[in-house]
Amino acid sequence: MDVQLGLFSDEPTPEPTAPVGPAVVPAELNTIAARMPRTLRLGTSSWSFPGWEGLVFDRAASQSTLARHGLEAYARHPLLRTVGVDRTYYRPISVDDFRRYADTVPADFRFLVKADRLLTSPTSPEGYGVRERNPQFLDPLYAVQEVVGPMWEGLRQKAGPLLFQFPPIPPNLVGGRGSFLERLHRFLEALPDGPLYAVELRTPAFLSAEYADVLEATGVAHCYNVHPAMAPLERQLDVLSPFYQPALVVRWMLHAGLKYEVARDRYEPFDRIVDEDAPSRERIARTVLDATIAERESYVIVNNKAEGSSPLSVFRLAERIAHWSPEHAPATPTGEEESTVAS
Repeated sequence: MDVQLGLFSDEPTPEPTAPVGPAVVPAELNTIAARMPRTLRLGTSSWSFPGWEGLVFDRAASQSTLARHGLEAYARHPLLRTVGVDRTYYRPISVDDFRRYADTVPADFRFLVKADRLLTSPTSPEGYGVRERNPQFLDPLYAVQEVVGPMWEGLRQKAGPLLFQFPPIPPNLVGGRGSFLERLHRFLEALPDGPLYAVELRTPAFLSAEYADVLEATGVAHCYNVHPAMAPLERQLDVLSPFYQPALVVRWMLHAGLKYEVARDRYEPFDRIVDEDAPSRERIARTVLDATIAERESYVIVNNKAEGSSPLSVFRLAERIAHWSPEHAPATPTGEEESTVAS
């Protein structure tokens, strides 16, 4: 942090200034935020993107600076009440790391945490050397010790969904759909009570009534995801009704027809909408309203690769939700036309 010394020795030393702060929030976004159901939390995949200057952050900052100091500013935006923790997909993190996250954000903020990919990949993931059968795949003991325990102890009431994201899996690699679902059932059943668990598939063949039965029996949520590798969102909603989910979990991840690397190169620095996806936005908004009617908690995470800029996607999504939910609209806030959000 930067500290400016006083001109005279008897002057008090000023408090350190944060390396980055929250962006000014336009009055219309404050109004939209006031109309959001309190059961709904919108957010983005991670927070360390320099291109979000003026959208989320008040000044230019490097990715490393934002990774270390950007969360506090991010969490002060009235429309960003959750965030995805993606780093945990590649390696587990400690209780202390989770606790630092929790201490940085307001009491009503929640984290969506991705579980270690060792739990969801039947073969050793890329970066682990030779691709061979992975002994940690769907191992509940490893999950409890390395993933669930540290997250729950570190985040506590600020823990949102713990997400098990499965990559595309050829069914014959795991003995077919039936074998996979039986093993998934045993795994989910062995997890301790407390966290909200969610499963995200990238294999359309696993999306079935039997899969829905596994989730219902174990009290686990399906993560509805918009991703080219997965069945369309409409199909997911047909198989698994939001009304029967313990919570609504949605991840709007990648624009149709694009691969991750192509989308990243096309959309950087993630400061504008490049490829609008109005149909996905409309369907997600309507699904959120269905979950609100059913009195379900809702978590919606948006990735930069969905349209080009996840904060702007979140703002447009919130606008649609506010447009359709006048019963949640309090009186328009008074005060200045623009403000920064109080901590």
